[in-house]
Amino acid sequence: MFKKYLFCFLVSMVPFIELRGGVPIAVGMGLNYFTALGICVIGNMLPVPIIYLFARKVLIWGCDKKYIGKFFTSFYEKGERGGHKLKKKAGRGGLFLALILFVGIPIPGTGAWTGTLAASFLDMGFKSTISAVCLGVIMAGIIMGVVSLTGVHVFGL
Repeated sequence: MFKKYLFCFLVSMVPFIELRGGVPIAVGMGLNYFTALGICVIGNMLPVPIIYLFARKVLIWGCDKKYIGKFFTSFYEKGERGGHKLKKKAGRGGLFLALILFVGIPIPGTGAWTGTLAASFLDMGFKSTISAVCLGVIMAGIIMGVVSLTGVHVFGL
């Protein structure tokens, strides 16, 4: 049982997969949804402070390197685009709510990693970023849980 929860925890830490993959895997394995949700939220949130504090600096550093420059530039540009897009849609006062929704609506290209990177490009405060991303991750976990549990009950998956 521990190994199954650990697997879901680790999957939730992976960029682009995150909790959006961890929760359905947990449901598919027959794990307790609420326990799995908590574990997946923690797994998804664990990298967030590190991303906020260091990712932008590392991406800027790597952009002009010979072998890794294209890779780092693509992520840097994605963060820039995500940040500006978020700021444009949110306006001046709604950035916190916009970040919650950006992270919380589980569609490709959004999530804790991208949202945190975008927030760092927008120079949102550390506490505001962590709070908004955490609320968004919980929202995404609930949405993915409902969808996964519905799929299991309706289709017998």
